[in-house]
Amino acid sequence: MLSLIDWVLIVSYFVFTLAAGFYFSKKASKNLSSYFVSGRNLPWWLLGTSMVATTFAADTPLAVTGWIRTEGIWKNWFWWNYIFSHVFIILVFSRLWRRAEVLTDNEFIELRYSGKPAAFLRGFKAFYFSTIFNFIVMGWVISAMIKVFKVFFGVDQAYAVIFCISIAIIYTTFSGLWGVVITDLIQYFLALTATIILAIVVINSEQIGGFSQFTQKITELDSEKISMFLLPSSVEDDFLSSGFFKFLIFTTVVWWSSHNADGGGYFIQRISSAKNERHAILGTAWFALNHYVLRFWPWVLIAVASMLVFPDSQITNGDDEAIYVAMIKKFLSPGLTGLLLVSFFAAFMSTISTHLNWGASYLLNDIYKRFMKNNESEKHYVKVSRIITIILAIVAGVVAFQIKNIGDAWIFLWAMSSGIGLVLILRWFWWRINAWTEITALGSSLIAIVIIMVYTNLNGITLQLKHQILVVPFSIICWITVTFLTKPEPLTKLNEFYKKVNPWGFWKPVTNNLDSIKEKESLKFLFVNWLLGVITLICLMMGVGKILFGFFQIGITLISVSIVSGSILYVIIKKNYFKKG
Repeated sequence: MLSLIDWVLIVSYFVFTLAAGFYFSKKASKNLSSYFVSGRNLPWWLLGTSMVATTFAADTPLAVTGWIRTEGIWKNWFWWNYIFSHVFIILVFSRLWRRAEVLTDNEFIELRYSGKPAAFLRGFKAFYFSTIFNFIVMGWVISAMIKVFKVFFGVDQAYAVIFCISIAIIYTTFSGLWGVVITDLIQYFLALTATIILAIVVINSEQIGGFSQFTQKITELDSEKISMFLLPSSVEDDFLSSGFFKFLIFTTVVWWSSHNADGGGYFIQRISSAKNERHAILGTAWFALNHYVLRFWPWVLIAVASMLVFPDSQITNGDDEAIYVAMIKKFLSPGLTGLLLVSFFAAFMSTISTHLNWGASYLLNDIYKRFMKNNESEKHYVKVSRIITIILAIVAGVVAFQIKNIGDAWIFLWAMSSGIGLVLILRWFWWRINAWTEITALGSSLIAIVIIMVYTNLNGITLQLKHQILVVPFSIICWITVTFLTKPEPLTKLNEFYKKVNPWGFWKPVTNNLDSIKEKESLKFLFVNWLLGVITLICLMMGVGKILFGFFQIGITLISVSIVSGSILYVIIKKNYFKKG
C-alpha cells in the first residue's frame, strides 16, 4: 500500500501537470505554428530533451525488462540499431528539415512532389499515421500504465484506461507543443532520476549484496541473456527463427527500412520547431547522447537483477514485462515508491501528449485544412485541433485493450511500414524519386504484411520476424519498378524544392538549369562524419555498459575510443557546420 508521502508526491505531480497545461494554453492558442511547432523558437537543449522524453514512455522499461528476461540484452538492438540513422539525422536531416520549414512532414510531400498523386499521398499518410499507426503506439503506452495500475493497485483495466486518458486529454488539449516540451523537460529528469535511484537501491539490497556481488552473481546466469552481441549457435536447427537471425536483421536492415529513416513524425516536429539549423543539429545530438548512453543502463541493471530476485515470473502471472513494476513494489520504501510512480506518470504523459499533439497536427494541417476548410481563422484551426486531440485520446484507450505484449507490438509496427524507409532517404538525394514511388512503397508494405498475417493465421503459424522481413524486399522490388514506369516530377517542381532545401546527392538534371548552386559538403565528407558519429555513440554506450557489468578494462578502452572519435567529429562540425553561427 502507498503511504501518505507517496500520495502527496503523486497528487503534487498531477497538480503541476494540469497547471502547466493551463499556463501555456494562451501561448498555444495564438495560431497553428504556436500550437504545433512552438513558433519555431525552441532552443537545442529544450527540443533535444523533449525528444528523449517522448521516447521514454511508461512502456519502455517494461518492454526492455521483458526482452532481457526472455531473450537477452542483445535484443535491444531492435532500437539500438537506430544509432545508424540518428547520427545521419544529426548531421544531415536535421538541417534539411529545418530548411524545409514545414508544419508536418506530410506537408513536405507537396513541397517535393506535385499534382494529384502528391495530394493523395499527403492525405493518405496523414490519416494512416495519425490514426492506425498512432493508435497502436498510444495503445501500448496506455497498456504499460494498465500493468502499473494492476500490479500496484489491483485496479480493473477499464478504470486505469479512463484515468490515463482523462489526464492526457486535459493536459495536451490546452497546452499545445509549448506545454508538451516544457513539461517534458521536468518529466524526463524526474523519470531518469527515479530510475537511477531504483537501480542503486536494487543493486545494494540484501538480495543482491552490492556492486561486487552483482557482477559476480550475473556470471551464473545464461551467458546469452547478458550478452550485448549475439553470435551464431551450433545448436540452433532453424536459423530463420534463431536469436542470431533476429540480431542480424536488427543491426543491418531495420534502421534504414523504418518509417523513421529520415527522422519520423514527432522528431521532425521538434526539428521544425528549432530556432535555426544550429539548434536543430545540437538538439538532435543532445537527444542521441541521452537516448543511448544515459537513460538505458539503469533499466538493464534492474532487469538483470530481476532475474536474480525473480527467476520466474509467477509473481506477475507469467508477465515478464510487469516484473519491472514488481521490483519497484518490492524494493522501494515510502516516498521513493511514490517518486517511481510519479516517474511512470511523467514518462506516460511525455509520450502520450506528444503523440496526441503530433497526430492532431496531421489530421488538422494535412487533411482538414488542406482538403476541407482552407480559409478559416487561426483560432478556428486551434479549436478544431483540440477537438481532434480528444477524439484521438479516446480511440487510443480502446486500442490499449488489444495489446498484450509491448515488445511484440514494437516489432509489428516496424513491419507495417518497413518498405518505405529507403524511399524516405532517397527522396532527399535522388531527383528520380516521385510521388508514385512513395505511394507504392507504403502500399506494398501494407499489402505484404496483411498477406503474411492471413497466411500465418490460416496455417496456425506464429507471426515471427522471419515472416515480417519479407515485406522489405517485396516493397523495394515494387517501388523500383513503379519509379521507372512512371514519369519523374516536373523540373519546375524539383527546381523549387532544390532552391529551398539545397539537398545533397544526385540532382544533375536540376543543377544543370540553375545559375548558382550553394556550396555544401561532399557525400564522402558526410560519410566520414557519419562513421565517426556511429563509433562515438556505440563505443560510449557499450563502454558504459561494460563498466557497469564489471569489465573495467574493455569499458575504459571503448570510452577512450569514443572520446577520440567524438572530439574529432566535434572539431569538424564546429568548423564546417556552424560557419555562420
